[in-house]
Amino acid sequence: MNIGFIGLGTMGSRMATNLIKHGHTLIIHDLSKANAQPLIAQGAQWAETPSSLGAQAELVFLSLPGPAQVQEVLTGLQGLIAGLRAGSAVFDFSTNAPRMIRELHAELAKKQLIFLDAPVSGGPTGAASGKLVIWTSGDEPTFNKYSSVLSCMSDDVQFLGAVGAASVAKLVHNCMGYMFNSAIAEVFSMGVKAGVEAPTLFKALRSGAMGRRRTFDGLPTHFLSGAYDPAKFSLKLAHKDVTLANELGREVELEMQFAKLTLAQMTEALDRGWGDKDSRIAMLLAQEQAGVDVRCDPDILKDILSR
Repeated sequence: MNIGFIGLGTMGSRMATNLIKHGHTLIIHDLSKANAQPLIAQGAQWAETPSSLGAQAELVFLSLPGPAQVQEVLTGLQGLIAGLRAGSAVFDFSTNAPRMIRELHAELAKKQLIFLDAPVSGGPTGAASGKLVIWTSGDEPTFNKYSSVLSCMSDDVQFLGAVGAASVAKLVHNCMGYMFNSAIAEVFSMGVKAGVEAPTLFKALRSGAMGRRRTFDGLPTHFLSGAYDPAKFSLKLAHKDVTLANELGREVELEMQFAKLTLAQMTEALDRGWGDKDSRIAMLLAQEQAGVDVRCDPDILKDILSR
């Protein structure tokens, strides 16, 4: 079976590599052929266009930045659906808008093509190790048919129901995470402003009820170290995700007050020119407002985390 893979960025390149490691034959495409070279060196075949890729594959995976890119790859000039044969399946790993997912599902169905949304969570490290979740929704028999292929890239493959359900779950997950980051940054900065040293406050929080669930153990990676470059997940992509979550809230007629505040903060950070830095850089705004610097000595943080 020939498998197509379009989008060889931070996540896609690692997931595609795992497919090759499991013995699958890949046909690949990306806007930049340079991104494809490591995979070509491992035996993957290059396709010049999405359409030519589709003509050679019965199963295609997409890993793209967002809705606009997914739409273009599928339906644009020399798009994927022009080359796919009836009965072929497309799994979209991108974080996408549920409404667009349903529209694309209906459009592809007219051509006897099967479209499933399958967003992932686990970051670049998980994409490389295979320790990430793939949430999938759409046609269940197609999911069952290809679940063993998905398992080559993931240690946790889940089916969530009707098309679009997986994308809803992904937006809830991502928006919740960034809302949580904003809240932590605000109250942590308040604590430092009120006179508690950042390492002392961090140690105290880890011993409280939330801390015992290891809620705060990710803080040293970016917030307490001040390390936002290179990005694990860029601010511009995170901003896109939270924007989609707010749009979904409007569609279901919810106020989403905290999500709006989080988006406003991320927009301000984006306006600073921080789009390519790690998404947690938006947490710097709370420090600026408080007039504090929460960066800690790495050795102190290491000692706290070891306990």
